[in-house]
Amino acid sequence: MAAVAYNDATRIYPGGDRPAVDKLNLEIGDGEFMVLVGPSGCGKSTSLRMLAGLEEVNSGSITIGDRDVTDLPPKDRDIAMVFQNYALYPHMTVADNMGFALKMANVPKAERQQRVLDAAKLLGLEEFLNRKPKALSGGQRQRVAMGRAIVRQPQVFLMDEPLSNLDAKLRVSTRTQIGALQARLGVTTVYVTHDQIEAMTMGDRVAVMRDGLLQQCDSPLSLYDKPANLFVAGFIGSPAMNLIEGTATEGGIKIADVTVPVSREVLAKAGNEKNLTLGVRPENFAIADQGIPLDVVMVEELGADSYLYGTLSGAGESEITGHQYIARIPARQAPGRGNTVRLTADPEHLHVFSTASGERISD
Repeated sequence: MAAVAYNDATRIYPGGDRPAVDKLNLEIGDGEFMVLVGPSGCGKSTSLRMLAGLEEVNSGSITIGDRDVTDLPPKDRDIAMVFQNYALYPHMTVADNMGFALKMANVPKAERQQRVLDAAKLLGLEEFLNRKPKALSGGQRQRVAMGRAIVRQPQVFLMDEPLSNLDAKLRVSTRTQIGALQARLGVTTVYVTHDQIEAMTMGDRVAVMRDGLLQQCDSPLSLYDKPANLFVAGFIGSPAMNLIEGTATEGGIKIADVTVPVSREVLAKAGNEKNLTLGVRPENFAIADQGIPLDVVMVEELGADSYLYGTLSGAGESEITGHQYIARIPARQAPGRGNTVRLTADPEHLHVFSTASGERISD
Protein backbone atom coordinates (compact mmCIF):
# COMPACT_ATOMS: atom_id res chain seq x y z
CA MET A 1 0.00 0.00 0.00
CA ALA A 2 1.13 3.57 -0.53
CA ALA A 3 0.20 7.21 -0.19
CA VAL A 4 -0.39 9.31 -3.32
CA ALA A 5 0.46 12.97 -3.85
CA TYR A 6 -0.28 15.45 -6.63
CA ASN A 7 2.20 18.33 -6.51
CA ASP A 8 1.13 21.27 -8.70
CA ALA A 9 0.11 18.66 -11.28
CA THR A 10 -1.14 20.32 -14.47
CA ARG A 11 -2.56 18.94 -17.71
CA ILE A 12 -3.07 21.16 -20.75
CA TYR A 13 -4.56 19.52 -23.82
CA PRO A 14 -3.15 20.59 -27.20
CA GLY A 15 -5.21 23.50 -28.48
CA GLY A 16 -6.86 24.05 -25.11
CA ASP A 17 -7.33 27.64 -23.96
CA ARG A 18 -6.99 26.69 -20.29
CA PRO A 19 -5.65 23.72 -18.30
CA ALA A 20 -7.93 20.72 -17.91
CA VAL A 21 -6.30 20.30 -14.49
CA ASP A 22 -4.61 23.38 -13.04
CA LYS A 23 -1.86 23.00 -10.40
CA LEU A 24 -3.59 20.26 -8.45
CA ASN A 25 -2.19 19.77 -4.95
CA LEU A 26 -3.73 16.80 -3.19
CA GLU A 27 -2.37 14.26 -0.71
CA ILE A 28 -4.08 10.88 -0.34
CA GLY A 29 -3.15 8.85 2.71
CA ASP A 30 -2.03 5.23 2.74
CA GLY A 31 -5.19 3.10 2.68
CA GLU A 32 -7.50 6.09 2.24
CA PHE A 33 -10.62 6.08 0.06
CA MET A 34 -10.50 9.41 -1.79
CA VAL A 35 -13.36 10.47 -4.05
CA LEU A 36 -12.94 13.08 -6.79
CA VAL A 37 -16.30 14.66 -7.58
CA GLY A 38 -17.58 17.48 -9.73
CA PRO A 39 -19.67 18.27 -12.80
CA SER A 40 -18.77 17.07 -16.30
CA GLY A 41 -15.58 18.69 -17.60
CA CYS A 42 -14.26 19.64 -14.16
CA GLY A 43 -11.02 17.65 -14.54
CA LYS A 44 -11.71 14.73 -12.20
CA SER A 45 -11.26 11.95 -14.78
CA THR A 46 -8.23 13.71 -16.24
CA SER A 47 -6.70 13.82 -12.74
CA LEU A 48 -7.27 10.08 -12.37
CA ARG A 49 -5.79 9.34 -15.80
CA MET A 50 -2.74 11.45 -14.95
CA LEU A 51 -2.20 9.23 -11.91
CA ALA A 52 -2.67 6.13 -14.06
CA GLY A 53 -0.16 7.35 -16.65
CA LEU A 54 -2.80 7.60 -19.37
CA GLU A 55 -2.49 11.40 -19.59
CA GLU A 56 0.70 13.43 -19.73
CA VAL A 57 1.58 15.68 -16.79
CA ASN A 58 2.67 18.96 -18.42
CA SER A 59 4.07 20.44 -15.21
CA GLY A 60 4.30 19.46 -11.56
CA SER A 61 4.65 15.87 -10.37
CA ILE A 62 2.81 12.84 -9.01
CA THR A 63 4.20 10.42 -6.44
CA ILE A 64 3.06 6.98 -5.28
CA GLY A 65 4.72 6.11 -1.99
CA ASP A 66 8.24 7.44 -2.21
CA ARG A 67 8.45 7.07 -6.01
CA ASP A 68 8.02 9.89 -8.49
CA VAL A 69 5.86 8.28 -11.18
CA THR A 70 5.30 11.40 -13.28
CA ASP A 71 7.13 10.00 -16.30
CA LEU A 72 6.70 6.26 -15.69
CA PRO A 73 4.56 4.19 -18.10
CA PRO A 74 1.31 2.80 -16.65
CA LYS A 75 2.66 -0.76 -16.33
CA ASP A 76 5.41 0.38 -13.96
CA ARG A 77 3.17 2.34 -11.56
CA ASP A 78 1.76 -0.63 -9.61
CA ILE A 79 -1.82 0.52 -10.01
CA ALA A 80 -5.01 -1.27 -11.10
CA MET A 81 -7.87 0.55 -12.80
CA VAL A 82 -11.60 -0.21 -12.91
CA PHE A 83 -13.35 1.42 -15.86
CA GLN A 84 -16.93 2.55 -16.40
CA ASN A 85 -17.51 0.06 -19.23
CA TYR A 86 -16.06 -3.02 -17.46
CA ALA A 87 -13.65 -3.71 -20.40
CA LEU A 88 -13.98 -7.51 -20.13
CA TYR A 89 -12.83 -9.89 -22.85
CA PRO A 90 -16.07 -11.45 -24.21
CA HIS A 91 -14.41 -14.69 -25.38
CA MET A 92 -12.83 -15.43 -21.98
CA THR A 93 -14.40 -16.93 -18.88
CA VAL A 94 -14.70 -14.94 -15.68
CA ALA A 95 -11.67 -16.76 -14.26
CA ASP A 96 -9.58 -16.04 -17.37
CA ASN A 97 -10.63 -12.38 -17.35
CA MET A 98 -9.65 -12.00 -13.71
CA GLY A 99 -6.34 -13.78 -14.14
CA PHE A 100 -5.31 -12.34 -17.51
CA ALA A 101 -3.00 -9.64 -16.13
CA LEU A 102 -1.29 -12.23 -13.91
CA LYS A 103 -0.80 -14.50 -16.91
CA MET A 104 0.83 -11.67 -18.85
CA ALA A 105 3.09 -11.04 -15.85
CA ASN A 106 4.16 -14.74 -15.95
CA VAL A 107 2.75 -15.50 -12.51
CA PRO A 108 2.85 -19.31 -11.98
CA LYS A 109 -0.43 -21.03 -12.83
CA ALA A 110 -1.06 -22.42 -9.33
CA GLU A 111 -0.58 -19.01 -7.71
CA ARG A 112 -2.68 -17.39 -10.42
CA GLN A 113 -5.59 -19.76 -9.82
CA GLN A 114 -5.39 -19.29 -6.06
CA ARG A 115 -5.43 -15.50 -6.30
CA VAL A 116 -8.40 -15.61 -8.68
CA LEU A 117 -10.26 -17.96 -6.33
CA ASP A 118 -9.53 -15.76 -3.31
CA ALA A 119 -10.84 -12.69 -5.14
CA ALA A 120 -13.91 -14.60 -6.36
CA LYS A 121 -14.74 -15.63 -2.76
CA LEU A 122 -14.34 -12.02 -1.64
CA LEU A 123 -16.75 -10.83 -4.35
CA GLY A 124 -19.23 -13.73 -4.31
CA LEU A 125 -18.26 -14.82 -7.83
CA GLU A 126 -17.23 -18.44 -7.18
CA GLU A 127 -20.19 -19.96 -9.05
CA PHE A 128 -19.59 -17.74 -12.09
CA LEU A 129 -15.90 -18.48 -12.72
CA ASN A 130 -16.59 -20.64 -15.78
CA ARG A 131 -19.16 -18.33 -17.35
CA LYS A 132 -18.57 -15.82 -20.13
CA PRO A 133 -19.33 -12.11 -19.51
CA LYS A 134 -22.44 -12.22 -21.74
CA ALA A 135 -24.07 -14.61 -19.23
CA LEU A 136 -23.67 -12.12 -16.38
CA SER A 137 -25.73 -9.15 -15.21
CA GLY A 138 -24.29 -5.63 -15.17
CA GLY A 139 -23.57 -5.81 -11.45
CA GLN A 140 -21.81 -9.17 -11.81
CA ARG A 141 -19.68 -7.85 -14.68
CA GLN A 142 -18.64 -4.90 -12.55
CA ARG A 143 -17.62 -7.29 -9.78
CA VAL A 144 -15.52 -9.23 -12.30
CA ALA A 145 -13.80 -5.98 -13.26
CA MET A 146 -13.19 -5.35 -9.54
CA GLY A 147 -11.83 -8.87 -9.17
CA ARG A 148 -9.41 -8.34 -12.04
CA ALA A 149 -8.03 -5.33 -10.17
CA ILE A 150 -7.88 -7.12 -6.80
CA VAL A 151 -5.89 -10.15 -8.00
CA ARG A 152 -3.06 -7.88 -9.09
CA GLN A 153 -2.59 -6.76 -5.47
CA PRO A 154 -1.61 -3.21 -6.52
CA GLN A 155 -0.53 -0.33 -4.33
CA VAL A 156 -3.40 1.84 -5.59
CA PHE A 157 -6.89 1.19 -6.99
CA LEU A 158 -8.21 3.71 -9.52
CA MET A 159 -11.94 3.68 -10.28
CA ASP A 160 -13.43 5.82 -13.04
CA GLU A 161 -17.22 6.07 -12.55
CA PRO A 162 -17.55 2.28 -12.16
CA LEU A 163 -21.25 2.38 -11.27
CA SER A 164 -22.49 4.64 -14.08
CA ASN A 165 -23.84 1.77 -16.19
CA LEU A 166 -25.87 0.20 -13.38
CA ASP A 167 -29.51 0.91 -12.59
CA ALA A 168 -30.35 3.01 -9.54
CA LYS A 169 -31.11 0.17 -7.13
CA LEU A 170 -28.03 -1.81 -8.11
CA ARG A 171 -25.85 1.30 -7.76
CA VAL A 172 -26.88 1.66 -4.13
CA SER A 173 -26.06 -1.95 -3.21
CA THR A 174 -22.84 -2.04 -5.25
CA ARG A 175 -21.44 1.18 -3.77
CA THR A 176 -21.97 -0.34 -0.31
CA GLN A 177 -20.07 -3.46 -1.40
CA ILE A 178 -17.20 -1.43 -2.85
CA GLY A 179 -16.89 0.64 0.33
CA ALA A 180 -16.86 -2.45 2.55
CA LEU A 181 -14.40 -4.20 0.24
CA GLN A 182 -11.99 -1.27 0.21
CA ALA A 183 -12.07 -1.05 4.01
CA ARG A 184 -11.34 -4.78 4.23
CA LEU A 185 -8.47 -4.70 1.75
CA GLY A 186 -7.05 -1.42 3.00
CA VAL A 187 -5.76 -0.45 -0.45
CA THR A 188 -5.37 3.25 -1.26
CA THR A 189 -8.26 4.06 -3.62
CA VAL A 190 -8.99 7.04 -5.84
CA TYR A 191 -12.59 7.01 -7.06
CA VAL A 192 -14.09 9.37 -9.64
CA THR A 193 -17.81 10.13 -9.82
CA HIS A 194 -20.16 12.94 -10.85
CA ASP A 195 -22.72 11.70 -8.32
CA GLN A 196 -22.33 13.63 -5.08
CA ILE A 197 -24.44 11.07 -3.16
CA GLU A 198 -21.91 8.38 -4.14
CA ALA A 199 -19.12 10.70 -3.04
CA MET A 200 -20.71 11.46 0.33
CA THR A 201 -21.51 7.84 1.18
CA MET A 202 -18.27 6.19 0.03
CA GLY A 203 -15.30 8.48 0.60
CA ASP A 204 -13.12 8.91 3.68
CA ARG A 205 -12.51 12.32 2.15
CA VAL A 206 -14.01 14.03 -0.88
CA ALA A 207 -12.22 16.40 -3.25
CA VAL A 208 -14.61 18.75 -5.08
CA MET A 209 -13.36 20.04 -8.44
CA ARG A 210 -14.56 22.72 -10.84
CA ASP A 211 -13.00 23.90 -14.11
CA GLY A 212 -9.76 22.03 -13.38
CA LEU A 213 -9.35 23.60 -9.93
CA LEU A 214 -9.64 21.90 -6.56
CA GLN A 215 -12.36 23.74 -4.62
CA GLN A 216 -12.26 21.92 -1.29
CA CYS A 217 -11.09 18.59 0.11
CA ASP A 218 -12.48 17.37 3.41
CA SER A 219 -14.57 14.67 5.08
CA PRO A 220 -18.12 14.33 3.69
CA LEU A 221 -19.67 15.77 6.86
CA SER A 222 -17.30 18.76 6.90
CA LEU A 223 -18.13 19.53 3.27
CA TYR A 224 -21.82 19.42 4.16
CA ASP A 225 -21.50 21.48 7.33
CA LYS A 226 -18.87 24.00 6.23
CA PRO A 227 -18.64 24.39 2.44
CA ALA A 228 -15.73 26.69 1.54
CA ASN A 229 -17.55 28.56 -1.21
CA LEU A 230 -20.82 28.96 -3.08
CA PHE A 231 -19.98 26.25 -5.61
CA VAL A 232 -19.35 23.57 -2.99
CA ALA A 233 -22.40 24.73 -1.03
CA GLY A 234 -24.64 24.32 -4.07
CA PHE A 235 -23.05 21.08 -5.27
CA ILE A 236 -22.88 19.04 -2.06
CA GLY A 237 -26.21 17.98 -0.61
CA SER A 238 -29.41 16.56 -2.08
CA PRO A 239 -31.57 18.59 -2.37
CA ALA A 240 -29.04 21.39 -2.72
CA MET A 241 -28.51 24.16 -0.21
CA ASN A 242 -30.72 27.22 -0.67
CA LEU A 243 -28.53 30.17 -1.67
CA ILE A 244 -30.43 33.44 -1.23
CA GLU A 245 -28.92 36.81 -2.09
CA GLY A 246 -29.54 39.63 0.37
CA THR A 247 -28.20 42.91 1.72
CA ALA A 248 -26.14 43.32 4.88
CA THR A 249 -27.95 45.53 7.40
CA GLU A 250 -27.66 46.26 11.08
CA GLY A 251 -28.16 42.93 12.83
CA GLY A 252 -28.44 40.63 9.84
CA ILE A 253 -29.10 40.09 6.14
CA LYS A 254 -32.23 41.57 4.58
CA ILE A 255 -34.11 39.22 2.25
CA ALA A 256 -37.38 40.48 0.75
CA ASP A 257 -39.10 42.27 3.66
CA VAL A 258 -37.36 40.29 6.39
CA THR A 259 -34.00 40.67 8.15
CA VAL A 260 -32.50 37.28 8.99
CA PRO A 261 -30.43 37.66 12.19
CA VAL A 262 -26.68 37.17 11.66
CA SER A 263 -24.03 37.77 14.33
CA ARG A 264 -22.02 41.00 14.38
CA GLU A 265 -18.79 38.98 14.11
CA VAL A 266 -19.85 37.47 10.79
CA LEU A 267 -21.04 40.79 9.40
CA ALA A 268 -17.74 42.37 10.47
CA LYS A 269 -15.84 39.82 8.34
CA ALA A 270 -17.75 41.06 5.29
CA GLY A 271 -16.16 44.50 5.77
CA ASN A 272 -17.78 47.05 3.50
CA GLU A 273 -19.38 44.44 1.28
CA LYS A 274 -23.14 44.81 1.31
CA ASN A 275 -24.18 42.05 -1.09
CA LEU A 276 -24.09 38.77 0.79
CA THR A 277 -25.53 35.32 0.11
CA LEU A 278 -27.27 33.37 2.84
CA GLY A 279 -27.10 29.58 2.67
CA VAL A 280 -29.75 27.42 4.33
CA ARG A 281 -30.14 23.65 4.01
CA PRO A 282 -33.77 22.57 3.29
CA GLU A 283 -33.97 20.75 6.63
CA ASN A 284 -32.99 23.91 8.53
CA PHE A 285 -36.14 25.79 7.50
CA ALA A 286 -39.33 25.78 9.56
CA ILE A 287 -42.77 27.29 8.97
CA ALA A 288 -43.53 30.20 11.31
CA ASP A 289 -45.76 33.26 11.63
CA GLN A 290 -42.90 35.55 10.56
CA GLY A 291 -39.94 34.93 8.29
CA ILE A 292 -38.88 34.70 4.65
CA PRO A 293 -42.01 34.68 2.43
CA LEU A 294 -42.22 31.75 0.00
CA ASP A 295 -44.83 31.34 -2.74
CA VAL A 296 -45.33 27.57 -2.92
CA VAL A 297 -45.02 26.27 -6.47
CA MET A 298 -44.98 22.53 -5.77
CA VAL A 299 -45.18 20.13 -2.85
CA GLU A 300 -43.43 16.75 -2.89
CA GLU A 301 -44.92 14.40 -0.33
CA LEU A 302 -42.42 11.77 0.84
CA GLY A 303 -44.31 10.18 3.71
CA ALA A 304 -42.94 11.54 6.98
CA ASP A 305 -41.63 14.70 5.30
CA SER A 306 -42.60 17.00 2.46
CA TYR A 307 -40.48 19.23 0.25
CA LEU A 308 -41.84 22.68 -0.50
CA TYR A 309 -40.59 24.28 -3.72
CA GLY A 310 -41.23 27.96 -4.22
CA THR A 311 -40.07 31.46 -5.13
CA LEU A 312 -39.60 34.49 -2.92
CA SER A 313 -42.90 36.26 -2.48
CA GLY A 314 -42.89 39.74 -3.96
CA ALA A 315 -39.57 39.26 -5.75
CA GLY A 316 -41.19 39.48 -9.17
CA GLU A 317 -39.99 35.99 -10.15
CA SER A 318 -42.13 33.52 -12.04
CA GLU A 319 -42.35 29.92 -10.92
CA ILE A 320 -40.69 28.85 -14.18
CA THR A 321 -37.83 31.33 -14.59
CA GLY A 322 -37.26 32.46 -11.00
CA HIS A 323 -34.89 31.01 -8.42
CA GLN A 324 -36.55 28.10 -6.67
CA TYR A 325 -35.98 27.44 -2.99
CA ILE A 326 -36.66 24.24 -1.08
CA ALA A 327 -37.79 23.59 2.48
CA ARG A 328 -38.16 20.19 4.12
CA ILE A 329 -40.98 20.18 6.66
CA PRO A 330 -43.14 17.58 8.45
CA ALA A 331 -45.74 16.21 6.04
CA ARG A 332 -48.68 17.21 8.24
CA GLN A 333 -47.62 20.88 8.02
CA ALA A 334 -47.44 21.02 4.23
CA PRO A 335 -49.55 23.81 2.66
CA GLY A 336 -51.16 23.52 -0.73
CA ARG A 337 -49.71 24.78 -3.98
CA GLY A 338 -50.30 28.50 -4.52
CA ASN A 339 -50.18 29.38 -0.84
CA THR A 340 -47.60 31.71 0.68
CA VAL A 341 -45.76 30.57 3.79
CA ARG A 342 -43.21 32.20 6.07
CA LEU A 343 -39.96 30.35 6.76
CA THR A 344 -37.49 30.85 9.59
CA ALA A 345 -33.95 29.48 9.42
CA ASP A 346 -32.18 27.70 12.28
CA PRO A 347 -29.63 30.30 13.47
CA GLU A 348 -27.16 27.52 14.39
CA HIS A 349 -27.02 26.32 10.78
CA LEU A 350 -26.73 29.50 8.72
CA HIS A 351 -24.03 29.84 6.07
CA VAL A 352 -22.93 33.29 4.90
CA PHE A 353 -20.92 33.87 1.71
CA SER A 354 -19.55 36.84 -0.17
CA THR A 355 -21.70 37.24 -3.26
CA ALA A 356 -18.80 38.82 -5.18
CA SER A 357 -16.03 36.29 -4.42
CA GLY A 358 -18.20 33.31 -3.53
CA GLU A 359 -16.03 32.59 -0.48
CA ARG A 360 -17.42 31.56 2.90
CA ILE A 361 -17.57 34.31 5.55
CA SER A 362 -19.25 32.54 8.48
CA ASP A 363 -17.32 30.16 10.75
